[in-house]
Amino acid sequence: MTEQNKPYEEDNYTHNIHRNRERTLDRRGFMKTMVGAAGVFAVSSLPWGGVAARELWNFADDEDERQKIANVTDVPVGESFDFTYPTEHDSALLIRLAENDYVAYQNACTHLQCPVFWEKESWEMICPCHHGYFSAETGEPTGGPPRRPLPEIELQVQDGTIYAVKVKRYEA
Repeated sequence: MTEQNKPYEEDNYTHNIHRNRERTLDRRGFMKTMVGAAGVFAVSSLPWGGVAARELWNFADDEDERQKIANVTDVPVGESFDFTYPTEHDSALLIRLAENDYVAYQNACTHLQCPVFWEKESWEMICPCHHGYFSAETGEPTGGPPRRPLPEIELQVQDGTIYAVKVKRYEA
């Protein structure tokens, strides 16, 4: 640095600003960088946008496979029956509320996914992890920390056999 370029006459001048390098990211360069970053963000979020659009516009309304759960004679009134639906990893609970009244729910608590059990004495479903309670008739939470109902499974009873047909979508 020559004596002419020094902004101050002091000998102990210690600033670390180099004027020639300050201009490497000017307004145009900054805008190009921001447009590039926005483009990268847009491209990287496309898969999530597709998933959201599929859910919002019901493109995901795939039909689940009809699956036999049990025979009517296997489930007495007031009793429950454990099964898996729609995959072998999704445990579910069938409850016979009356002679011709059956309900089925996926039995993972909507709070923290603990298993939910049928309590015949209190006529409700209980999550023992955090004392969550669900109505057997609707699957709605009646007590404890859960705020969302259990996912309901549509049933068909045909020729003395109970079938799971579809998991109903959660609606807020």
